[in-house]
Amino acid sequence: MSRRTDHPFARFIAILGRGRTKQRHLTFKEAREAMSMILRRETEPEQTGAFLMLLRLKEESADEIAGFAQAVRDVIADRLPAAAPKPEFDIPSYAGKRRQLPWYLLSALALAATGRRIFMHGAEGHTEGRLYIGEVLAALGYPVPDNWAAAFDLLEKVNFAYLPLSAWQPRLEELMRLKPILGLRSPVNTFPRLVNPLGAPVMINGIFHRGFLETHMGAAQRLGQKRFAVFRGEGGEPERRVGKTCEVARLADDHEYRDFWPAMLEEPRVPAEAELDPRILSEVWSGTRSHAYGEATVVGTLAVWLHAAGDAREPEEAERMARDVWCRRPAHLPTAA
Repeated sequence: MSRRTDHPFARFIAILGRGRTKQRHLTFKEAREAMSMILRRETEPEQTGAFLMLLRLKEESADEIAGFAQAVRDVIADRLPAAAPKPEFDIPSYAGKRRQLPWYLLSALALAATGRRIFMHGAEGHTEGRLYIGEVLAALGYPVPDNWAAAFDLLEKVNFAYLPLSAWQPRLEELMRLKPILGLRSPVNTFPRLVNPLGAPVMINGIFHRGFLETHMGAAQRLGQKRFAVFRGEGGEPERRVGKTCEVARLADDHEYRDFWPAMLEEPRVPAEAELDPRILSEVWSGTRSHAYGEATVVGTLAVWLHAAGDAREPEEAERMARDVWCRRPAHLPTAA
């Protein structure tokens, strides 16, 4: 009788699923290899689903997230031209907004208008009832590229580009859309935020669950990120919740910091917008509409980013700088014309 040989990927599932006393986290090397196999489509669908759900059950470690992100970086490194433009800020946007508009988009565009390059990447439409950056940009008449060349062109012209995950890593987009089938989110909703595909020196992460601050910090360190900030953002996006104290975990040149930004508004709850109409963003930008919550959020979010980049030593100074950037914005939203 012939003996069937185990699939090469089976060992990774075994590591995660041996039971309470024998299971363990994957090492960075194992996580990198496992995700590389998934990206190369060398796994069976049953294996991929089991792997993602076992990780979800025990929760990912910093080394696992870093290993997964590195596997994606390995793939990207083979596809990008050597002369690809380098942004200063990497701003992932993967959660989508439910209660408020994505005010952090105005933070990014205001900063880009000062000449600093920002690359944003994210996923679209994976959770019903949420508004995603690609939709907002399209509604505002801003181009959403579908390839690296078009994104590079935007970075050169207006210092800002958003590239959907489907355009630069469609395999991850497929895996993210397994949620209705698996019934749960998976690590694929987490680790793309740490990929930083263009190697920006400053990376900003917004998360939904405060407990993941340490995990994201550890992963960023393992990936060699010199300047990094992660905080519990509104809706899980890189947007400061200005009605509450905002705890920011930060890396700056191999040192760890913990900053506590005071509330900017008296009302602690995030007000639900009556309608998530992207045109409101354009009106607030041009000054034809007043929006106390939105403008405070734009400034407060931008202050955290500038502080993370090393522009200011103290939060108070960063907020003054952020207000100045917002006040000096152009009369109209930048376009690629």
